[in-house]
Amino acid sequence: MRLVSAAMTRVRRAAEEEEREKEPPPVQPPSHHSNHQLNSMKNKFFNELTHLPNHKLGLPMWAIGAITVVVLALIACMGFCIYKKCINKTKKPKKARERKAGRGRRKKEKEGEEGEEKKDGDEGKEEEEKENLGRLEYTLDYNFTENQLIVGILQAQDLAAMDMGGTSDPYVKVYMLPDKKKKFETKVQRKNLCPVFNETFIFKIPYTELGGQTLVMHVFDFDRFGKHDLIGEIKIPMNSIDLGQPIHEWRDLIGGEKEEQEKLGDVCISLRYVPTAGKLTVNIMEAKNLKKMDVGGLSDPFVKVVLQHNGKRLKKKKTSVKQNTLNPYFNESFSFEIPFSQIQKVQVLITVYDYDKLGSNDPIGKCWIGYGASGVGVRHWSDMLANPRRPVAQWHTLLPEEEVDAALKAPIR
Repeated sequence: MRLVSAAMTRVRRAAEEEEREKEPPPVQPPSHHSNHQLNSMKNKFFNELTHLPNHKLGLPMWAIGAITVVVLALIACMGFCIYKKCINKTKKPKKARERKAGRGRRKKEKEGEEGEEKKDGDEGKEEEEKENLGRLEYTLDYNFTENQLIVGILQAQDLAAMDMGGTSDPYVKVYMLPDKKKKFETKVQRKNLCPVFNETFIFKIPYTELGGQTLVMHVFDFDRFGKHDLIGEIKIPMNSIDLGQPIHEWRDLIGGEKEEQEKLGDVCISLRYVPTAGKLTVNIMEAKNLKKMDVGGLSDPFVKVVLQHNGKRLKKKKTSVKQNTLNPYFNESFSFEIPFSQIQKVQVLITVYDYDKLGSNDPIGKCWIGYGASGVGVRHWSDMLANPRRPVAQWHTLLPEEEVDAALKAPIR
């Protein structure tokens, strides 16, 4: 029995040993020694990192990496932009080119339409201006016996208003081109847009010479204190009409360029008035830069002095003729008896003529001083009255005779 129990005990022990060999060994918890080893390895790793070159900059590795990524991204963006702008500039898609071309064509078409509309509007305005200038009634006739062209200025209607008050002071100037030697003017009609003139002017021109000339009728707005404004004009080439019978018609005025003021010269005049004696002395001293009237490019000038009181002619005087000169020296004095009570309404008219032995003397230019004058004319007269018994000298610019005559005919404001 003892043997059997001993054998069973050995078999059981052998089975237990086999089971223990098959089971995995139990996991032992980490010891204090292993933790110490792990910490020493981590410290060694960070010590090696601190010995890298970036330690001098004081930046960690993750910062350097981030900066590197940002710099590379910026470089890539710049390269892409350069490629799109420069290299790929000429390679535009066909559709884009077509869209751009279409926009350009539409823009040009729009500008063209606007230009046409503007042009049409300007033409309409020009036509409206032409229609609003007014019209003139005149007559033409030719006297073959006397070789005279007779021009009648009858009336005007619906003239353009040139003054601030919505009216005009119209008159008509009539002359022939290209001669322009003889000019006529109607009387000034004050504040009237439908003036009646009924005046006739005669040009003595041989019929054989008439075909190469042009009749000009200028309608002006008179201005006492400045240049006269041109309202409109009518030009009639003589070779375009039949003078075999009288012509009577209305014509619309057209806009024309202002006639350039021709330089006629200047004259120096000295005035002296003695109130106690009632004596006015006019001294014609000299003239300069006179207009050339003769074929040789010179003139034979002399001066006529006319004294008027309240528009009525009192006396006239003439200087001697200076031959072949445009800058004559006269120094000739004329005295007139004028009471002090009348001196305020006295006018002195100065006209420079070119002497002609065979025909009539041609006026070079004219000026006037005294009552109703403007500019230098009234200033010279005022200086004379303010300095009694003393001669006062002044240069005066010569104006066309017909312009001065028109100013004298106009009512004094």
